[in-house]
Amino acid sequence: MTGADPAIEVDGLVKTFGRTRAVDGVDLRVPGGSVYGVLGPNGAGKTTTIRVLATLIRPDAGSARVFGHDVVGEADTVRGLISLTGQLASVDEDLAGRENLVLIARLLGLSRKRARERADELLEAFGLTEAAGRLAKNYSGGMRRRLDLAASIVVTPELMFLDEPTTGLDPRSRNQVWDIVRSLRTGGSTILLCTQDLDEADQLADRIAVIDRGRVIAEGTPGRLKASVGAGALRVRLIDPDQRPRAAEIVERVLAEPHLDADPASLAVSCDDPDRATEALSALSAAGVQIADFALGQPSLDEVFLALTGRPADEGPADDGEDRAGTAA
Repeated sequence: MTGADPAIEVDGLVKTFGRTRAVDGVDLRVPGGSVYGVLGPNGAGKTTTIRVLATLIRPDAGSARVFGHDVVGEADTVRGLISLTGQLASVDEDLAGRENLVLIARLLGLSRKRARERADELLEAFGLTEAAGRLAKNYSGGMRRRLDLAASIVVTPELMFLDEPTTGLDPRSRNQVWDIVRSLRTGGSTILLCTQDLDEADQLADRIAVIDRGRVIAEGTPGRLKASVGAGALRVRLIDPDQRPRAAEIVERVLAEPHLDADPASLAVSCDDPDRATEALSALSAAGVQIADFALGQPSLDEVFLALTGRPADEGPADDGEDRAGTAA
């Protein structure tokens, strides 16, 4: 399978839970050998889409193919081509790290000798050699995540589904997982990355589909999605986070209503005119609002999502049928 061929083809995919259409006519084309981001808030339909593609649940309408194989009619073939790493670690916490990997290798048909060799290779590659003999339940969150990813590639998959791979991780562990994803792509695997972390999608994805309320509302490269919003953005970071409410009032008066980032000391506002940006910065300075740094440039993916959906990426729909059905996205 070459990078020019589609790894995933989805047409009109629909999945309902009761009266809720968790997936409502999704179309996707994922190029082989790429990292493809599926971006959206909780309940948007991301995980349900992955569960259909991974043959865990059947769609109610539409079609989906993985490397040309239908996920319903050729489910066994599809399962042999994919690996799924969900939101929670799937390793056995009562086994040591090496024992987990050897067990999975043996289940996948490797000989005892080759299973031990492969386990040691992965432990070294994922920085877990020193913890190989410790029970998984005594691992930190980042170590468990790396062990889970290692378990997913005992036999390197052609297609890997990653569902919120860095949820709950500290920045150092998150960066380690990102490096692993990049190395998998370099090795030729296709990665479908489901996330509501816009920075993660921006860092890793070659292309991104934005899903909201079960539908794809935008698709393209991160650069094109940012350009689609139209205007640039002025980003300001304050020395004192307590001054942000006052700064937001001033910026709204001079420019427009700002977007308040997760960082309590920062805010951003649409602006593509350097003179007006200077006016806003001067107004902040005149009001005694101390600025640590500022930048005028392309909008972030967070601002793109806000423009497309009218709400931040971490704010899910009020009526979340997926979560009630036990398939939280």
